[in-house]
Amino acid sequence: MRRDLCWLFGWLLLASMASHAATEPEPWKIGVLYWSDSIPSQQVMRQGLEQEAERINQQASATGQRGIRLLARVAGDGPKGIERQMWQMRMMVDNSRPDAIIIQPADNAALAEPVQRANLAGIPVIAYDQFVSDGVLTSYITSDNYQAGYLGGEYIASLFARERPLRLVLVEYPVVSSTVERVNGFFDALDAAGVEYQIMRSYQAVQPDEGRQAAHALLRDFPDKGSVDVLFTVNNGGGLSMIEQLRQAGRTEIVHATVDGDPESVDNIRYGRLTRIDSAQFCAMLGATAVRQVYRVLNGRQVARHVMIPTFPVTRETLDIYPGWDGDLPATFNKPWPSVTKQWRNQLREDD
Repeated sequence: MRRDLCWLFGWLLLASMASHAATEPEPWKIGVLYWSDSIPSQQVMRQGLEQEAERINQQASATGQRGIRLLARVAGDGPKGIERQMWQMRMMVDNSRPDAIIIQPADNAALAEPVQRANLAGIPVIAYDQFVSDGVLTSYITSDNYQAGYLGGEYIASLFARERPLRLVLVEYPVVSSTVERVNGFFDALDAAGVEYQIMRSYQAVQPDEGRQAAHALLRDFPDKGSVDVLFTVNNGGGLSMIEQLRQAGRTEIVHATVDGDPESVDNIRYGRLTRIDSAQFCAMLGATAVRQVYRVLNGRQVARHVMIPTFPVTRETLDIYPGWDGDLPATFNKPWPSVTKQWRNQLREDD
């Protein structure tokens, strides 16, 4: 009798589990191709994406809807990272066959062919942070990178008298869309303010080792104090290590403008360490928006083809209202420096 009861109990338990499994919808598979795991801003983007995916799954489980399962890959930095990401996406399309792919491109042009491969396979592709130069993206989510550069340029313009051309050093990275747009915005703002400038030299750096190399080159090329007025770096990944090297060398006369909003860079502004403005991204929001767009697409909903998240001008005047990389957009405010657009506005832009 006892054996029969045990058998019956076991059968009922298995039946219950089978019934639950039968009613639990199979999650959608989403391939996620990250660029770097060494650039802090991109680490926060990843955290925002994965936390939002967890929130989506909790809500889906509570309502009996399909959740999502992330298939994550990391490319890495430099040329090898670009090659690895191309291979990762090809393997994702050909072998893993996910329902959708989220990609943070390590190179605008190199990812065109893998995106076209996904297009032919009928797999929606959503890109965030960087654009892809060819192929069809279902949606593209980015910071307003032109605005980021423009905010830096107009703030720098407000700091200098117009007695002579500014002697400027540029640290750029022309292989991804975001950094190109930042450079364009920076120089357009200087031009709009009527500032004359001379580009003394340009270097390339977006990650710490490259930044240290660029700093050594700058100190070698411009050894005399006062030979450089302004340094513009396109991100904190390379910019922070540059600023530390310059500070240690005693080159505190150089005025620095940059983009990203890294907490260390914000502290540099707070304590007067070369940096005067950092146009900050809302990094967690970038990643979270990307996975929300994918989930909408998989549920048959329309999404905007292009979503731009504003960047925030972190300066000594605005430190108290900057919420950090993982914060929400602060309220609209009037800029306390001369500007063509008097207000900073907390509005996302969506274009079809």
